[in-house]
Amino acid sequence: MPQEKEKTLEELQEVCVKENRVFDGKILSVRSDDVRTPSGHIAKREVVEHKAAVGMIALTERKTVLLVRQYRYAVNEIMLEVCAGLIEAGEDPVQAAEREMQEELGVKAKTLQRVGEFYASPGFCTEMFTLFLATGLEKSSLPQDEDENVSVIELALSDIPKMIREGKIRDSKTFAALSWLMAKEGILIDP
Repeated sequence: MPQEKEKTLEELQEVCVKENRVFDGKILSVRSDDVRTPSGHIAKREVVEHKAAVGMIALTERKTVLLVRQYRYAVNEIMLEVCAGLIEAGEDPVQAAEREMQEELGVKAKTLQRVGEFYASPGFCTEMFTLFLATGLEKSSLPQDEDENVSVIELALSDIPKMIREGKIRDSKTFAALSWLMAKEGILIDP
């Protein structure tokens, strides 16, 4: 079977014909847009415009990773997550990463290595997430945000596959971050 030519952005792109702002909030806004598809049809696209964020894989010298444990209202669950937060006005991703680690983990990193950037959920959300590997951790804390209540959990790298396999890591950024870390460290997830 012959392989189809890969289509370009211009051939696949949908064009907004009417933007409908539904909500403007502190960290996100919502639109319900009418778009014209490449075939000419009009379709609805619901879009959450979300501030950019950072996440840090805080790797200790003992080959453990520091995670935060916190309640997430939207899903009514206590989650284990990599340290993360929004990039505030006037900050670059590195500055946001340094601040969030001090607020949530009580540490700063001698080295912050940018791992990559990805969209949290591109089917409907604009949130761009920058992931860092943080090493050379030393104690250094800032007060937590007043609406946060997080505690720090130290997890051995050898325990990560079991946590993922058993569904105890359910946050997408943490799943991605820990999967990247396992690949880097040569750790396999057995079925």
